[in-house]
Amino acid sequence: MAANIITLEDLQDFKQELLTEFQKLLTQRQTTPARKWLKSHEIRKLLGVSPGTLQTLRVNGTLPFTKIGGIIFYEYDDIQKMIEENKNNRDFPSRKNNPWRKV
Repeated sequence: MAANIITLEDLQDFKQELLTEFQKLLTQRQTTPARKWLKSHEIRKLLGVSPGTLQTLRVNGTLPFTKIGGIIFYEYDDIQKMIEENKNNRDFPSRKNNPWRKV
């Protein structure tokens, strides 16, 4: 059986690869919750809204939900979709063409 010699440089390269992978995982974890379905209190914290605002989003159909027993669940992808659909200033005019710009 052949022996492999591991050098200090090999260990440093391995360390750098591990750190890079951990950073990717942490970044991904921060942008996406670990679960697909979230409860009301998690959504309120995520969006920074009151219970009444969350109820309004449900009632007017802005935010789809599922109710099982007495617990309301929201799909994370629906939250992202709602935010994208309600984004303001998508076609914000450039400063040159803006008639409201002060000269």
